[in-house]
Amino acid sequence: MEGSQRAQHLLFSLLLFTLWEVGSGQVHYSVPEEAKHGTFVGRIAQDLGLEVAELVSRLFRVVSKGRADYLEVNVQNGILFVNSRIDREELCGRSVGCSIHLEVIVDKPLQVFHVEVEIQDINDNPPMFPENKKEINIAESRPPDARFPLDGAADADVGENAALTYRLSPNEYFALDVQSDSEQTTSLSLILKKSLDREETQKHHLLLIATDRGKPELTGSVEVLIKVLDVNDNAPQFDQSVYKVRMIENAANGTLVIQLNASDADDGTNGHILYSFRSPVPPEVRGTFHIGSETGEIRVKGQLDFEKNNMYEIRVEAIDKGNLPMAGHCTVLVEILDANDNSPEVFVTSLSLPVQEDSPPGTVIALISVSDRDSGANGQVTCSLSPPGPFMLVSTFRNYYSLVLEGPVDRERVPAYELVVTARDGGTPALWATASVSVDIGDVNDNAPTFEQPVYTVFVKENNPPGCHIFTVSALDPDAHENALVSYSLVQRRVGERQLSSYVSVHSESGKVYALQPLDHEELELLQFQVSARDAGFPPLGSNVSLQVFVLDENDNAPEVLPTLAGSGIGWSPVTALVSRSVAPGHVVTKIRAMDADSGYNAWLSYELLPEAGIGRSPFRVGLYTGEICTTRVLEESDGPLKILLVLVKDHGEPALSATATVSVSLLESGQALKALSEVPGAVADTGIKKEAALVDVNVYLIIAICSVSSLLVLSLLLYVALRCSAPPRGEYGPGKPTLVCSNEAGSWSYSRQRRQRVYSAEGTVKNDLMTFSPNLPPCLSQSHSGEQQEYGAEHLGKPKQPNPDWRYSASLRAGMHSSVHLEEAGILRAGPGGPDQQWPTVSSATPEPEAGEVSPPVGAGVNSNSWTFKYGPGNPKQPGPGELPDKFIIPGSPAIISIRQEPPNSQIDKSDFITFGKKEETKKKKKKKKGNKTQEKKEKGNSTTDNSDQ
Repeated sequence: MEGSQRAQHLLFSLLLFTLWEVGSGQVHYSVPEEAKHGTFVGRIAQDLGLEVAELVSRLFRVVSKGRADYLEVNVQNGILFVNSRIDREELCGRSVGCSIHLEVIVDKPLQVFHVEVEIQDINDNPPMFPENKKEINIAESRPPDARFPLDGAADADVGENAALTYRLSPNEYFALDVQSDSEQTTSLSLILKKSLDREETQKHHLLLIATDRGKPELTGSVEVLIKVLDVNDNAPQFDQSVYKVRMIENAANGTLVIQLNASDADDGTNGHILYSFRSPVPPEVRGTFHIGSETGEIRVKGQLDFEKNNMYEIRVEAIDKGNLPMAGHCTVLVEILDANDNSPEVFVTSLSLPVQEDSPPGTVIALISVSDRDSGANGQVTCSLSPPGPFMLVSTFRNYYSLVLEGPVDRERVPAYELVVTARDGGTPALWATASVSVDIGDVNDNAPTFEQPVYTVFVKENNPPGCHIFTVSALDPDAHENALVSYSLVQRRVGERQLSSYVSVHSESGKVYALQPLDHEELELLQFQVSARDAGFPPLGSNVSLQVFVLDENDNAPEVLPTLAGSGIGWSPVTALVSRSVAPGHVVTKIRAMDADSGYNAWLSYELLPEAGIGRSPFRVGLYTGEICTTRVLEESDGPLKILLVLVKDHGEPALSATATVSVSLLESGQALKALSEVPGAVADTGIKKEAALVDVNVYLIIAICSVSSLLVLSLLLYVALRCSAPPRGEYGPGKPTLVCSNEAGSWSYSRQRRQRVYSAEGTVKNDLMTFSPNLPPCLSQSHSGEQQEYGAEHLGKPKQPNPDWRYSASLRAGMHSSVHLEEAGILRAGPGGPDQQWPTVSSATPEPEAGEVSPPVGAGVNSNSWTFKYGPGNPKQPGPGELPDKFIIPGSPAIISIRQEPPNSQIDKSDFITFGKKEETKKKKKKKKGNKTQEKKEKGNSTTDNSDQ
C-alpha cells in the first residue's frame, strides 16, 4: 500500500514537471563538447513553429547573454549549428549541469523564445594528481595497520567521466584503502601491512594509478617514495579526522574559523606539535585562510564570497619535533553560507518605440530580464512597474518579463511616459535595482482642426480696394507634425449668378480672407460662406466655420428728386403750383419727393429752402423732413405774381451729398384761382394723355413692387390676426409686465431699409427680408415674459381698432416705397432673430415739442437699418438706464410722438396707457394752448401738422 502511494506521488510529480516545461515555452537541445564547427544541433525554426521563409523578413536573431558565439542559426534553413569550439570545463567548471541559454527574437510581431542547449561532457580530461612524486617518511617502529594519507587525483570532467578508481603497484608492505563519505569526497590511505625494517630496505618505490570511468578510460599516476625512519614511534593524533565548519560570507579578516587540537603521547620535543597546511596547499586555501603553527587556529585572511566558492577543503597536519618527526592529519570542511550582498540587475532590450496612439492592448514594447547572483530567497527577484499607467509587466519565463500596453494612450493628453522598472530580491534586508524606460507616444491623426467659434461676423465698408484683407480665420489642431498642419479653403458655392471665388479668397496657410473686388452695399449687403480647415494627416480630417460678411453702407449716392405728375417723366422738370392769395398761413402748396439709394444715416434726407437774393422774409417754408412747401403768412400784393423757389435736398452722410429742386408758385386772386383750378383738370388730362407712355415706362416697376409687397403684407397681417384670434381663451387677463425686446448682434434700434434687401445666405438663395435690429437689451425673453406678452396681444386682438387716418409718412421714407415696405406702414416692431413680434397700434399725428427731446440717427448705423437715437429734452432730464426704453420718442418723417410708460413689475399697469400715440399728445397740447399764448412759430408748426393730417 505504501509503495503504491509513493508510485502515485512520483507519477504526479513527473506530470507536473512535464506541464511546467511545456508551459514555459522553452526548447531544449543537447550537443557534446568539443564538437566541430557546423555540427548539427536542431531545427530551431521548425521546433519554434516559425516559417523558414519568414526568418529574414521578421529579423530572426539569436542572443546569448554573457556567452561567446558558440552557436549560430542558418536563416536559410532554420538549423542551429555549432559555430566555435565549446569546452565544457572552461564554460561551466565543476558544475554538474552546463547549458547555454539562448533568446530567439523575431519582429512583426515582436516575439521572444527561450532555447536551452545542454553541453554534454565527454571524457577529454585524464585524472591529475597534485604532484608527480610523493615522499612519505615512516618510522620503522610503526606497527602494522598504520595509515598514511595520500592525495587523490582530480578529473576536470563530471559524472561518470570524473568517477575515479585507484590501484597501487604490487608490494608486500603496503596496501591502498579508498573510502568515500557522504560529502562525495574520496580519501586515500596507505596501510602498512607488516613492520618495516630500515636495515633491510630504506626506501620503497610505489606507483599509485587513478583511472576514470569514461569511454575510453583515461588514467593518471603518481610515484610514491617511502622513506623508512628510525626513532620517534608516537605520532600526533586529532580528535576527529574530519571537521565541518559553517561560515557566513563576507566575514571580516581575522575571524576564527576553528581551533584544532592534536595530542602526542611522546614527551619532550617528540611531543611538541606544530600545525600547518598539508602540501600541496590549493591556491584558494592559501589566499583565504591562515593557520597558527603553535595554536592550531585557522583564521580568515581573504574575502569569503559565496558566489565564487561555497566550499573549502583544508588538509591540516600536525608534526612533532622528534628526531624522526611524526605527523597526524585531519581535514577541515568549511561551508560558506550565502548573504544577501548582491543587488538585482535589470536589462532592457528590444525597445519598440515610439508607441502609436492607436496601438491595441497587449502590444509588446520592450523585453526586460533580471538576475541576482545570490541564491535561495536572496536570489528570487520580483519586478514591479511605476508609476501607474496604461502599461504592465508580464512574466514570460523565470526572470524574463515583457513590457506590454494595457490600455489606450493619447498623445495629446500625455506625450511621453517615464517608467521605472524596480527589481527586488527576497533577502532580508531586501536589495533592489531600478531601470528607467522612456516611452514616447507616436501621433495619429485623430483630432480634426477646430475653430474658436462656429460663426464669425465681419463688417466691411463698401467700395473697399480689391484684394484687401477683411478677416483671418484660425483653427487649432492638437495633433503633431504633419497631422497638425492646417490648410484653409473656401467651400465653393454660387452667390447669385456668380461663383463665391469671384468675391473672396482665403490664404491656404495663414487663413487670411481677402475681398477680391469692391463690395457694393446696394448690390450685396450680406455675404455668407464657409471656410474649410483641413489637416495634412492621413486620412485628413477637417471642419468648417461660417462667416457672415456684412457690407456697411457709405454715402456714395446723392439724393434723387422724383418727378411729379406735372413733370416730363424723364429727368427732373420744375414744379408748377397755383395758390390763392387768400389762403391762410400753413396752407400746403406742394410737396417735394426725393429718395437716396443709400441706407441708414446716409439715406436720411432733409429739405431746405434756399433764400432768394434781395428778398426779405419769404412767405413760404419747406418741412425739414417732409418736403412739404407751405405758407408762413398771408400773401400780399408785394409778393408779386410768381415765386421761384429753390429747394435743397441733402442727406446726412459724411460728406453730405445734395440735390436741388426748382418750384414755380403762381400767386392768383380768389376768382382767378377758381377759374385756374377749373381749367387745370383739362390741361392735366391733355398733358397726361401726351405723357402717359412715359409715365408707364417710369413707374410700372414702382407700381408692381408696391402692389406685390402690399399684398404680401396684407396677407401676412390677416394670417397673423387669424392665428391670434383662433388661440384658445386663457382665462382672465390681468395687468401684464412691460415686454422686453431681445437684442441681436447689431445692437441698435432700426427701421427697415427703404428698398428691397438682397441677402445671400449659406444656401445661395436670394431672400427678400425685412430685417430689423433690437436694442442692446437682455438677449431673450423668459417664458413668463413671453406668456404675458401673448396675453397682452390676445387682449388687444379681442378689441381691434381701426387704423387712424391721421398717419402720415415722411417724404424721405415715402420716396423708397417702390422697393420696400415701411416699418411705419406695417405697424410691427420686430425684435430681431428669434424674438417676439409686437403688434403696435396706429400712430396718430401730433406736433413735436421741444420738451419731447431730440432724435438723431446714430453714427455708423447697422446694416439693413435706419437707426435712431432718442435723447431727453430739457423737460425730461432723466436719462434711460441700460436695458430701459425712453419715455417718448419721435418717428422721423412723421409728426407722431410715441410715449412709453414703464412701471415696476409688481405694479398694476393700465394697458391702455402702456404705449401712447398721437391722440393723447394732442390732448395735452390742447390743454397747454388753453393755458397761455404760443409764439407764431409754434402756431405755424401746429398748422403744418394739421395740414399733413388732412392730406
